[in-house]
Amino acid sequence: MRFSRKLLGPFVGSLAKKLDYYSQFQPSSLTIQQYLDFGRIGTAANSYTFLKNELLVRLANIMQEFTLLPPKLLQMPSSKMVSNWYAESFEDLLLFEASDASPEQVARFNDQLTVVLKRHAHVVETMAEGLIELRESDGVDIASEKGIQYFLDRFYINRISIRMLQNQHLVVFGNVLPESPRHVGCIDPACDVESVVYDAFENARFLCDRYYLTSPSMKLEMHNAVEKGKPISIVAVPSHLYHMMFELFKNAMRATVEYHGVDDDLPDIKVYVVKGNEDLSIKICDRGGGVSRTILERLYNYMYSTAPPPPRDGTQAPLAGYGYGLPLSRLYARYFLGDLFLVSMEGHGTDACIYLKAVPVEASEVLPIYSTSSRRNLTMGPQVADWSHHVPGQGNRPAQS
Repeated sequence: MRFSRKLLGPFVGSLAKKLDYYSQFQPSSLTIQQYLDFGRIGTAANSYTFLKNELLVRLANIMQEFTLLPPKLLQMPSSKMVSNWYAESFEDLLLFEASDASPEQVARFNDQLTVVLKRHAHVVETMAEGLIELRESDGVDIASEKGIQYFLDRFYINRISIRMLQNQHLVVFGNVLPESPRHVGCIDPACDVESVVYDAFENARFLCDRYYLTSPSMKLEMHNAVEKGKPISIVAVPSHLYHMMFELFKNAMRATVEYHGVDDDLPDIKVYVVKGNEDLSIKICDRGGGVSRTILERLYNYMYSTAPPPPRDGTQAPLAGYGYGLPLSRLYARYFLGDLFLVSMEGHGTDACIYLKAVPVEASEVLPIYSTSSRRNLTMGPQVADWSHHVPGQGNRPAQS
């Protein structure tokens, strides 16, 4: 079953019928423990049988929401490109929906997953370009901006989950090598948190030294409240933790150098890592001058960046200037029921806090579900004000049930 290229912009025709079908199902939220257990005792055939359906369900749920974005955004060249990539990948995976789990089919499926991963490698930057194109054309109204913000949080966490499924399968049952013999797929059952923190710090420091010719040092304190005196380790996806730490270190270093000046003695960045019975908590404290509450609220907005817009000639590192560093880092934290937030004192500095589940059986995937509620959030018009002023902090933290 192949669809002509002209059908891949808006999702219509036969493709739309398949999307309607698979979007009726809710995605299956897995825990890190389930990923770990299946990676140890599962089979390639069982993984294939689950994945060929689950990937279609997760793709369909988010693709249905994609069609509800403002028409002007959907007409932007970069947005169309992302739309086409998703339609093409959905179409490719449909080829396996009725096939058995023979070794030959599993091998073909693995090859197709590799193609899909490569195709979607630059989704984040390309979608960011779509927003820049929209801003440079007619701009976007406040109501549309709220809908886009809501969608992008769901879109990117969906992307994280799909890549997790694909990478886990390809490492355990394909030809992709794990990062170390201890890893089970992408998961490290005994992730050394201290080493990830140091790795992220040194790489961020390297960039800071290159740009400013100086960088602050780090003071690290580790507290294991569960096994006192022992190194802190958890079951985790190290690349996710690294992504968060690297982004926060970059921000802290940049703020510190720019606030104090390259010729001054720079105050240390202080890092506290604490493992409790339920949570792994990490706090990064800088004395980079902090930001006002007005700016703090904007830092998770995909349409806001403290850096200048990136050049279009490919001379700058991906994501620099797109304003996606903090929002994406927060999604990596929230993906397995953790969180990331900032507390800032304007004129002094900022504390960035990360919480991760320390118990792997409690660390469940947070996945977007296409529903009447999501459709309403994406399409509702401007709301009549119910406060005399905007209430600070609303929307920055997840609601507690």
